[in-house]
Amino acid sequence: MGTDSDYEWEKEVEEFQKTRAGVKGLIDSGITKVPRFFVSSTSQRFSNVAQTKDEQIQVQIPVIDFRGIEKGGGARRIEIVEEIRKASETWGFFQMVNHGVPMSAMEDILESTRRFHEQPKEAKMDLYSSDGRQNVRFYTINGHLTKSDVASWRDAFACTFLDGVMDPDVIPPICREEITEYMKHMINLRDILSELLSEALGLSQDFLEKMQLMKSEYLTCLYYPSSPEPDKTFGTVKHSDPTTLTVLVQDNCGGLQIHHRGNWVDVPPIPGALIANIGDLLQLITNDKFKSVEHRVVARSSGTRVSAACFFYPSGEKMVKAYGPIEELVSEENPAIYRQVTYLDFVTHYQKKNVRGGRSSALPNFKILSLDQ
Repeated sequence: MGTDSDYEWEKEVEEFQKTRAGVKGLIDSGITKVPRFFVSSTSQRFSNVAQTKDEQIQVQIPVIDFRGIEKGGGARRIEIVEEIRKASETWGFFQMVNHGVPMSAMEDILESTRRFHEQPKEAKMDLYSSDGRQNVRFYTINGHLTKSDVASWRDAFACTFLDGVMDPDVIPPICREEITEYMKHMINLRDILSELLSEALGLSQDFLEKMQLMKSEYLTCLYYPSSPEPDKTFGTVKHSDPTTLTVLVQDNCGGLQIHHRGNWVDVPPIPGALIANIGDLLQLITNDKFKSVEHRVVARSSGTRVSAACFFYPSGEKMVKAYGPIEELVSEENPAIYRQVTYLDFVTHYQKKNVRGGRSSALPNFKILSLDQ
C-alpha cells in the first residue's frame, strides 16, 4: 500500500492527464506554482550550471557551412566532412547553415507548431495520448511517469513516419501542409547527412544508407510555455536521444543547452540554421567514435519557445535487426565496446530506464564487460 504522499502524487498526475490540456492548460488556468511532478531535484537544477559569458568566449558549438557540399564538390566537400567528423567526435552537436532547407519551410513549421498548441484545448484534446504507439498525438507526459521521474515543462505534437511514409490526411489541417512540406526537406537533408557522416567515418558514401539506419522519422513539434517557477523546472529534462540522428529547428528564444566537458553550454539561435545531434544508436554502431551527448532546455519566466525536432531511426524491416559496432571500425587495438542489439530492444530499454529519473542513456547497459571486470 502506498503512503499518503504517494497517493497525492499519483492523484496530481492523474488529474493533470485527465484535463488533456497539457502544460499550456495549466498556464491558461492561472497557476502560480508548478505541480510537484514537474519539479527537478536541487542537484539537477544547480549542478553543472551553464558557463559564464567569459568562459563561453572560448566554447562555441561548431557551425558548419554546407555551401559547396555537392557531390564532386572537391576541396570544400572534404573540408565539410572533416568539420563534421571533428564535431561528431568532440561535441556530438553542430549547427548547419546553407543546408538547402528553405527559410520559408523552417518558419512555417515553427509557426504551425505555435498555431497547433495555441488552439483552444477542445480542438486538440482528442489527440492527447501518452501512448507512443499512436502515429499522431498530442502529449506532455511520454509513456508512464513514476514518482522517481520528472516531467518536462512543455507540450508536444508528434507524427511518426515509419519508412518515411504517413497518410497526410491524419495530420490535423491546422498544420498538415507545413508538416508535409517540411518533411520533404528533412528527408532530402537526411540523405545528404547520411553520405557526409559515412565519409566522416572513413567509409563509402552509401555505407549508412545501406544499413537503413535513418529510414524512418519521428517529428515532434514542441511548445514551451513560460513557467511560474522557472528555477524549479526544465523545459526538457536532461537526456540523450536513443535514435540515430536528430535535426532540430528552433526559434530565436534560446534555452537549449548541451553538456560538454562538465559544463552546460548554450546553443545560441542562428537565423536560418538547423542543429544536428548524434543519437545513442549512432554512438553504438561507431563504437564511441561519434558521441551522443546530454542536452536539455531551460525553463523561462516569460515568452514561449517553439521548436521542431526530427528524429531519424531505422526502417521498419531493420528495427528487429541486431546492430553492433561496424566491423570496419573495430580492430585488435580498438575492440568492440558494445554487444549487438536490435533497435526495438534498445529503445524499449531506454524507455524503461526513463531519462526523466536522471538516467540519460541506455548505452551503458549494452557495453561488453572486459574479462578484468
